[in-house]
Amino acid sequence: QCINGTRNHGYFRIMHTIRHLEQITSVGPRPVGSPENEVLTVGYLLEQIENIRVETAAGHHQLTVDVQRPTGTFSIDFLGGFTSFYDRVTNIAVRLEPKGGAQHLMLANCHFDTVANSPGASDDAVSCAVMLEVLHSLANQSTPLHHGVVFLFNGAEENILQASHGFITQHPWAEQVRAFINLEAAGVGGKEVVFQTGPENPWLVQAYVHAAKHPFASVVGQEVFQSGIIPSDTDFRIYRDFGNIPGIDLAFIENGFIYHTKYDTSDRILTDSIQRAGDNILAVLRYLVTSEKLADSSEYRHGNMVFFDLLGVVVVAYPARVGTILNYMVAAATFLYLAKKASLPGNRGGRYLRDLAYATGIAVLSWFVTLMLVLIVALLVTLLGRSMFWYNHFYASICLYGSAAMGKIILIHTLAKNLYYGVSGDFILGDLYFDVSLLLWCCSLVWLTQQGLCSAYVPMLMVAFPLATKLLLAKEFKHRGASLKYSVLYLLGLALPYVHFMFLIWVVFEIFTPIMGRSGTEIPPEVVMASLVTLATIFISSFFLHFIYLARSTKWILTGLGSVFILTFLFVSCGLLFPYSGSPESPRPKRVFLQHTTRTFHDLQGQVESHDSGLWINSFDFTCIQHVTPHIPEINDSIRTSCREDRPFCGYPWFLPVKFLSKKNWYLPAPEVSPGAPVEFSLLSREETRWGTVKMTFSVKGPSHMSLYLMPHRGASLSTWSFGDGTPQFDLSGEYFVFYSHGLDAPTWIFWFEIQVYRNTDGMISVAISSHYFFGEDSRTAQLEEILHRFPTWAFPSSWVSTYDMYRY
Repeated sequence: QCINGTRNHGYFRIMHTIRHLEQITSVGPRPVGSPENEVLTVGYLLEQIENIRVETAAGHHQLTVDVQRPTGTFSIDFLGGFTSFYDRVTNIAVRLEPKGGAQHLMLANCHFDTVANSPGASDDAVSCAVMLEVLHSLANQSTPLHHGVVFLFNGAEENILQASHGFITQHPWAEQVRAFINLEAAGVGGKEVVFQTGPENPWLVQAYVHAAKHPFASVVGQEVFQSGIIPSDTDFRIYRDFGNIPGIDLAFIENGFIYHTKYDTSDRILTDSIQRAGDNILAVLRYLVTSEKLADSSEYRHGNMVFFDLLGVVVVAYPARVGTILNYMVAAATFLYLAKKASLPGNRGGRYLRDLAYATGIAVLSWFVTLMLVLIVALLVTLLGRSMFWYNHFYASICLYGSAAMGKIILIHTLAKNLYYGVSGDFILGDLYFDVSLLLWCCSLVWLTQQGLCSAYVPMLMVAFPLATKLLLAKEFKHRGASLKYSVLYLLGLALPYVHFMFLIWVVFEIFTPIMGRSGTEIPPEVVMASLVTLATIFISSFFLHFIYLARSTKWILTGLGSVFILTFLFVSCGLLFPYSGSPESPRPKRVFLQHTTRTFHDLQGQVESHDSGLWINSFDFTCIQHVTPHIPEINDSIRTSCREDRPFCGYPWFLPVKFLSKKNWYLPAPEVSPGAPVEFSLLSREETRWGTVKMTFSVKGPSHMSLYLMPHRGASLSTWSFGDGTPQFDLSGEYFVFYSHGLDAPTWIFWFEIQVYRNTDGMISVAISSHYFFGEDSRTAQLEEILHRFPTWAFPSSWVSTYDMYRY
């Protein structure tokens, strides 16, 4: 398939894709508004698209290019909720269709912009490189497409999904789009996973299942992501909510430790990952643009799909309504099995049900006590100042928390066996505790099904296979107890659901372990990790509880687990397991954000009431600065800030409304900043309306990224404004956050709001504007450069220059 880079029509060319990736990332970070994003990258993409257009001009397809620079505004319920305003951000839309035109379009979306200070190879340059080659392949194929494809290279996703909003709400081609594929990243490389589909439209999942050459998909990931547990979002939300079109969301998820850091470079993305992504996306797009369902997708809209892959080999998918029937059939079979056992001659009079109830109580109690014990260990680790030791030594968390959890479960059941039941190696008790596990998994199956969750397929598998295995091995178990033959056959019977379940657990840890490094200072990571490891241990061990009652002794197992726990705890408490690493091969960086800022506060008379400058420092993980202070002594708790509740967003230049995630920050005095293009903020007009409100109009001229904070005073409230749909939304504890960005040659930002005053107060509203200089000479100062060089190699300090100006009216 053109591995040597020569031309091969209709196939995915891997070497060309790698060349695109290297070219896009070679310009460095590409924040919105920077020449790297708006000129260099746009120029390269347009050049490559033009080459494809010229090459395929004599073929069966026509290719149209449109560079869109939209302006718009919307509100979004993300990070607590805020409003977004964008001006002249960049979209490159490429329309590929048969020579006679197409009425229905498929959309493929990537973004080429990045966060500040990251080259963004995986997020999301590699997806744009893949899309260029998929465009080339489809344009060159010998059979004409039935429908058209729009390839959208959007230049403002990191600014919280702005460019996709501009396309889907304003571009004339958007009305013909029937479905979309969004290419994203939450990690660097590995397999790209389908983690969102829909809403509804099961035909899209069926298309992926039918066409993808290397499938990797899970409805569990979809339901976890859409629950809001993961602090992230993608353009999928914009197309779904503002375009009302269904789609598929794919993302790389491995090695999220270096996501949004300087380490996200092209050399870290394996060729196999790029090839796999290209093969999948090309095959799925090719299938969809020849599908009759795309022409009238509304006819196939209703219903969700249960879908999951088996080790990336094959995807199982079936309608959710079929899943509901299947789930209840498995649950009914389980209850029938238990009822039959209860009706046996030796179990009449409620004896079996009583024993089952007592055993269930012991099992649930053992799990509760285990969780509490492990959380106590996690608390002790936190108090010792050793949080996040597993960030760079993941398996140490399994050794510490996993051994503690497993040891406690075995100990409690051993005590129950010896002290409560007073027997040893009893196959009747073993049989009883198998039934306990079956019952509890069955209860979770019924509950998840009643909640309408497609993830109920997991407990369905964890009930159906063990039940079938037990029935098939009933005679073997009864006659020989826990014999070697029984144990081997039992494990084989549980292999499929357990392998799949352990794979899901791996995905959970693959996602959540790196997230703990960017979840702020308020979420205790030891509690999260200890809970995840304990729950995984409980789930995995559930169908092995009965072996404790079949075994004659658990002394050696408990001794081994206890030894592992004690040794690991000693290593952790002595500080031998450092959380971070600057290793070029496998970095685990600590994320620190530094802003060299100047703050100015004005009173009601417009006079400056205070003015200062400094380095404002935020650590985005729980360890704060405890590991940084030994390297940079002046960054210590003596300069820790406190929130001024009378100032919008505490009086600091928050780039995004995440102060609830990071309440601990530090402010080191430094000289004043002097950007070459300082922000210009002015009140244009103030008038009382006929309906009793005060309308205030402002103008702002500044850098490509600014944040507006509005805080009505007591006795006043915002009634309307010029953003979104006109209704002020997402009141964050009395404050409103407006995120602003612009591309090149943007005009002055004009906005207004109306405020309703209910009673006389000390002013109506506090308005603050912060400016953020992410690129060019204005983004650096001598003080920033000096302190950045002092950070240890295991830290990733992301820095820029900002200002904060507050006015009271």
